Amino acid sequence: MRREIRRSAAVSAVLLVLLFALPLAVVTPFRQELFPAESGTQEPAERVPFQPGDLDGDMTLRVLDGEEVREMTLGAYLVGVVRAEMPASFEPEALKAQAVAARTYTLYKLQTGGNHGDTADICTDSTCCQAYISEEDARSNWGDAADGNEAKIETAVRETDGETILYGGVPILAVFHSCSAGQTRSSGQVWVSDLPYLQAVASPEPADAIPNYYSRVEFTAEEFREKVLASYPEADLSGDVSGWLQNAVTDTAGSVETVEVGGVTMKGSTLRSVLGLRSACFEWEAADGGLVFYVTGYGHGVGMSQYGANQMAKEGADYREILTHYYTGVTVEPYTAAAMGSWGESGE
Repeated sequence: MRREIRRSAAVSAVLLVLLFALPLAVVTPFRQELFPAESGTQEPAERVPFQPGDLDGDMTLRVLDGEEVREMTLGAYLVGVVRAEMPASFEPEALKAQAVAARTYTLYKLQTGGNHGDTADICTDSTCCQAYISEEDARSNWGDAADGNEAKIETAVRETDGETILYGGVPILAVFHSCSAGQTRSSGQVWVSDLPYLQAVASPEPADAIPNYYSRVEFTAEEFREKVLASYPEADLSGDVSGWLQNAVTDTAGSVETVEVGGVTMKGSTLRSVLGLRSACFEWEAADGGLVFYVTGYGHGVGMSQYGANQMAKEGADYREILTHYYTGVTVEPYTAAAMGSWGESGE
């Protein structure tokens, strides 16, 4: 009997130990996850660098960034371009359309020789190639929205891996602009060559939601004369200022195709550049001895309108529908390094 009592007491003691020890055994390995406040000063988790898809990861670019040439995958470069070229607040399908357009523009530059010879494949100067911003700088601009914005843009690039806008099986000159005046323009209206895939199409611009969609620019007579004569010294800008601009020809959206300035006929896009206007969709009037211009939209107006693309996405269009709307007669499909001929991993 005494032996059974001792045995019972021993079992009870073991059970009592287990009762207190088992929870500690379970909790201790996960204490840091369950009670992070007790873990002291932890280093923040290091961000995993962007991992491109297989096709974008197979291509390495030499990117001229200021004075430095940096090597990076096509995918990493595209993330930097989309960060810089389109607001991260835009719809996911619009961001995907931008990623494909940027990829296509890059491949077009590579196949046509680009602007940098043997030095680099492409650069980060928007006046030469495409705008680009690093993750660090973008996060500084985005503030509290940084994590979400970066995730959206990386997803847009990764989920369109290798997809390219092709005409006749070849990457197109996939130009884009901020917003048009309800209709894009053909390349021939703005530049020298009229390309079959860069034709005028309707564009659903949400005017009320676009910052500075309508702008007003005022020039004194002397300011206007100085700007025009610097590029066209043969222009006759004498007499009353109200007669300096004549015989404007406009398209159905109101963009100026041609206009006579001091007797010199020039494209509306040329006068836009000379005067620094936001677009070639403008009207003017003489006032107080000078000229006042009323401008609609922003950019050259050729190719994809970014705000139009975002509006299409809001209305349910996917990125392929957006791209085949803005670029006439094209297909959107993967384009591999092998299709680039000898150009591939080496960037040469």
